[in-house]
Amino acid sequence: MISQWQNHKVQLRSYVSKRVDDTHAIDDILQDVYIKASENLHQLKSKGSLKGWLYRIAHNTIMDFYRTRHQFETLPDDLIAEEHDDGKQAREELAQCLRPLIAQLPEKYATALQLAEIEGLPQQVIANKLDISLSGAKSRVQRARVKFKQQLMACCDFEIGQEGILSYTEKESRLNRKC
Repeated sequence: MISQWQNHKVQLRSYVSKRVDDTHAIDDILQDVYIKASENLHQLKSKGSLKGWLYRIAHNTIMDFYRTRHQFETLPDDLIAEEHDDGKQAREELAQCLRPLIAQLPEKYATALQLAEIEGLPQQVIANKLDISLSGAKSRVQRARVKFKQQLMACCDFEIGQEGILSYTEKESRLNRKC
């Protein structure tokens, strides 16, 4: 095996060097190829396929090298981490736009929707605040969402894509609704 390895070593080195941009890693990859070939020699079906078999091992070892290689630079420790943006400000701005539409719903639905979507309370807490069962709170929130959607659809035309809402245009107010 060693003599045959020596016959292909120069060609394998050239093969690896053309595919790996880190000159220091070329010899390490060749060594890994030799180790893998030595450990798996029993898998070689015929001596005539040794060259192709070694190239396959070299190819797989190069792929392993790129999989484990870090594609990013580590940040210095002296950088201060920015505050985590949990979208709270964006939700608050959106809530300001939606509150007037929510307020137009019947009171029991408006309250449930306000607590669930604007304040972000869990439905068990909503049930406790409204003094109703958990299943009653879930039903009320779901009905409120349906009514709110109907109200939005009556006020606006939406363009929806795979990413969500792409744009919207206000419809002309026909039924004296406040949109």
